[in-house]
Amino acid sequence: MTTKGYFITGTDTGVGKTKIAVALLKTLKQKGYRTAGMKPVSSGAIKTAQGLRNEDALSLLSAATLKASYDEVNPFVFEPHIAPHIAAKINGEHLSVKTIWEACQPILNADVDYIVVEGAGGFKVPLNNRETMAEFARKINFPIILVIGLRLGCLNHASLTAQAIESYGISTLGWVGYPYVLEPEMPYLHENIESLKERLNMPFLGIYPDLLFSEIESFSRLGCVSRKSASM
Repeated sequence: MTTKGYFITGTDTGVGKTKIAVALLKTLKQKGYRTAGMKPVSSGAIKTAQGLRNEDALSLLSAATLKASYDEVNPFVFEPHIAPHIAAKINGEHLSVKTIWEACQPILNADVDYIVVEGAGGFKVPLNNRETMAEFARKINFPIILVIGLRLGCLNHASLTAQAIESYGISTLGWVGYPYVLEPEMPYLHENIESLKERLNMPFLGIYPDLLFSEIESFSRLGCVSRKSASM
């Protein structure tokens, strides 16, 4: 079975990764594809009768066509809204690329056409004392969509994140701009967007909610990696 996927990362936490992931899942569904969403690690959850639940993971679960269990979509969930490796330590757990990879196998081997994976925090948020989310992104090896929070400082944040992604040898589908919730009217927004277009060596996929996902005729043409799920 051949499955394709995308990894959604951002320049920081709270920059709109979930909004972009959900938009992509909805576009793929409209095109008739079977989809799965996954947020392997989340911090910031509420207690429910069913256990801890993270709002972002619930959004992905709802937007996907695959009706997976919550634990399959978000195998590592922590209550405090803090860095995942700190939350895990407080909870007496140890995060690693290996344990996360193993926990993701039910979704990675699901009978779907596309999998949309959302990272936690920024690209290099720590998982433990030596591994970061970047190592997991390299392990899963899906093309990256970089979400840039459009606020003062975004040019530096975007450039550093793009360089980090390139250093890990991971292909990119492109970048998306997301209006920062705390700075909805960024001064000289247009000029900053143009600067990002000039500086980033990856396709521009739009500014949320005006994304170009629906105009993509061939996802594989833009570098989407196909993989045999059975080999995972």
